[in-house]
Amino acid sequence: MKIEKNTVVTLKYRLTENDINGSLIEEADESNPFVFLYGQGQLLPDFENNIEGLEPGQTFSFTIAPEDAYGEYTEENIIDVPTSIFMKDGEIDREILFEGNVIPLQDHQGNVFEGTVLEIGLENVKMDFNHPLAGKHLHFEGKVLDVRPATPEEIAHGHVH
Repeated sequence: MKIEKNTVVTLKYRLTENDINGSLIEEADESNPFVFLYGQGQLLPDFENNIEGLEPGQTFSFTIAPEDAYGEYTEENIIDVPTSIFMKDGEIDREILFEGNVIPLQDHQGNVFEGTVLEIGLENVKMDFNHPLAGKHLHFEGKVLDVRPATPEEIAHGHVH
């Protein structure tokens, strides 16, 4: 069976930065494969386009440019936020607020987003709201392990059961 809309795909892959010799970002192997419902718009469109039509046993190798993945890294996404929002019982919550930590935040419209703590000041915390993979060329190399039709329940729920 070929990868097409409403199929459940199982694959192994290595995601590296720039090309096959780049830094390893993520890996899924036979013991812990990546299993997903194809064609639901939950993955990068270029990722889905590059594996469409493949069958079990076939391999793939492709690179996605930043503008087709998570966008370019922009300095405008480095923002100072008030230290006061990280207070708990009148003190800074050190379990959450430390350099390098990724913190989920919510804006006034209820949108949830993540920011990485870069620097902690007395009045402000410098945070990076760029996606961790922003500005990176993403190289995927892998193999299709299995493809099967999705069940009506999986299609209705939009994910694999």
